[in-house]
Amino acid sequence: MKHKNLDKLIETIRILRSPEGCEWDREQTHMSLRPNMLEEAYEAVDAIDDGDIANLKEELGDVLLQVLLHSQIADDNGEFNIDDVSKELNEKLIHRHPHVFGNKKVNSTDEILEAWDKLKKEEKKDRKSQMDGISKSQSALMSAQKISKRAVKTGFEWPDVQSLHACIKSEFDEFEQSVKENNKDHMEDEMGDILFAVVNLARWYKIDAEQALLRANKKFMKRFRKMEELAEKPLEEYSFEEYDILWKQAKKALI
Repeated sequence: MKHKNLDKLIETIRILRSPEGCEWDREQTHMSLRPNMLEEAYEAVDAIDDGDIANLKEELGDVLLQVLLHSQIADDNGEFNIDDVSKELNEKLIHRHPHVFGNKKVNSTDEILEAWDKLKKEEKKDRKSQMDGISKSQSALMSAQKISKRAVKTGFEWPDVQSLHACIKSEFDEFEQSVKENNKDHMEDEMGDILFAVVNLARWYKIDAEQALLRANKKFMKRFRKMEELAEKPLEEYSFEEYDILWKQAKKALI
């Protein structure tokens, strides 16, 4: 199947970056476009979460634009082009799916994931530690999940969930001690330990901590908007007790 529109798009990007093209596009670098890559990826995820297929089509186009721009910048610098990117990705996918493109037999998705990790490890021979290769740019919560999973692969795991609960409790106790000491640095360290331990609890129950927090954020915002609708005076004038009553009313109204 031919991809005429994709070829046209690649040519459009080339023209925009050419001397006859757009001054703004010519000025862009990998670093200047870095925020755009993150923003467009998040907007695509928002469309997925909202179940908005029409918007997802548009947002995936914006993500693709970033890929093509970075590839064209690299091409202009004599480093690589979009065909090189496609070739490397295609080779990687074929190599990591020997059960599809080779003779390897698998009996479950778990076996597929195990084989994927093994092949990935073979490809990344320069990585000496399980902690190597974890993105420095992703959210701290996503990093914590990946760090935790990597550590568990080596057997570094709590013996049971009760010991994990005990660990979380001990982190709260240590935080309370740092509050008593009024030590800001210590408080930040201990709060980080609490959050990391809770991420491990989510992993234990196979819950995506990032997704769980996103759901909590959306739920809170929805209830807060309902409070604003139900409020009979500016929220700034509410006492704690009045706030509590209003919150419960909002929660009940959204059930």
